[in-house]
Amino acid sequence: MVSVIIVNWNGRDWLETCLPTLAAQTFRDFEVVVVDNGSTDGSIDWLKKEWPQVRVLPQAENLGFAVGNNCGIQASSGPYIVTLNNDTRLDAEFLAEMVTAVETSSLPKTGMVAAQIVRWQQPDLLDSAGIEVDWAGIAWNRGWQQPVATANQLCEVFGPSGAAALYRRDMLDDISLFDADFFCYYEDVDLAWRGQRAGWTCLYAPKARVHHWHSATAVSVPAFKTTMLGRNKMWTIVKNYAWPAFIWALPLIIVYDAAAILKSFWQTRSLAALRGRCAALRKLWVMCAKRVPAQKVVALQRPYPFKQRTM
Repeated sequence: MVSVIIVNWNGRDWLETCLPTLAAQTFRDFEVVVVDNGSTDGSIDWLKKEWPQVRVLPQAENLGFAVGNNCGIQASSGPYIVTLNNDTRLDAEFLAEMVTAVETSSLPKTGMVAAQIVRWQQPDLLDSAGIEVDWAGIAWNRGWQQPVATANQLCEVFGPSGAAALYRRDMLDDISLFDADFFCYYEDVDLAWRGQRAGWTCLYAPKARVHHWHSATAVSVPAFKTTMLGRNKMWTIVKNYAWPAFIWALPLIIVYDAAAILKSFWQTRSLAALRGRCAALRKLWVMCAKRVPAQKVVALQRPYPFKQRTM
């Protein structure tokens, strides 16, 4: 069975599109758990009335994407967990293709599956074909804004975008759930990196297609997103970058981070990117304590131009 977890925060309008595409799946052995993060748009009442078969876990406040998903995972029972953004709509074969990919994978210890996520407004372009991470610790959506035809092959990737991902419960039992301190953004990168370091692998399933309206929730609070990205990127590096490779990469990380802060200020006249790094430094000791030594060294990608970054 598959447990589909959707974290919702004032996203009733998106759920009206997302849930019917879940109901139309050809794969039928699944449950749906919606974790509502203190919505004030009537999401809970609407769900109870229109979708009584959906399990709703109301929260008193916005706990964020990481904790919201953790609540849903802990309350679910399937051996496979699918995290799904509410601003998505699914092709009918989505769940079937995700399950087929993980159950027939030739990769050792396949614990994650990345979907083919296309842009809602431009379905001929990719939003994400999995995530990758480079030497500077910067994560990006693989294939972002490239033609769909460029990512039609089954292959191994670093990890899945949490917007539409499958995780094997056995892997989560092994490495733990999303890091609650992250709140939102980079929590899927951190989870994938921890999985890779523990020897788990990720498969990209191009036939598992999802349409995604990128950052539909975050668009109303862009400075908050920039702050979270800056903070959580630094935390992810500190938690997961293996020694001594981290020491050799540190100058590159510093240069790229400084350039990112300057670019953000130039484009927005906001110090949100700098505030994010400062917030990371204030709690850096907590992330240092979370490091797990003596695990597999993960291969990272060569740095790409800034224009290709999306995370």
